[in-house]
Amino acid sequence: MKVSTVEMDKAATILKLLGDKTRLTMVKILDSEDCCVCEFVEIFKASQPAISQHVRKLKDAGIVRETRRGQWVIYSLNKVSDYYPLVQDLLQHLPGQDFRLKELEEQGLRISCE
Repeated sequence: MKVSTVEMDKAATILKLLGDKTRLTMVKILDSEDCCVCEFVEIFKASQPAISQHVRKLKDAGIVRETRRGQWVIYSLNKVSDYYPLVQDLLQHLPGQDFRLKELEEQGLRISCE
């Protein structure tokens, strides 16, 4: 019983995190491409601190992971997380967000941090 409760609590926490449209969209984007905060700032037209806060929450929950490339931090989906199957099942039902990255490319802002 105790194990089931912990799993249910964690699932509820993850679903609550993904209940935010910005974070849900970030995770859907990361399902197909790795991104840095600067790209999310452009995509969502939000401040860097606001975007960093969203990413930190996703990272703290184990949904995303970070990799350093020089001075930049690149985010990707954490596919080794115990909760990745839950996230993946959810993402299958959402529309693709690749158009957002294409718009960045067209504006010359894709991977602007490298």
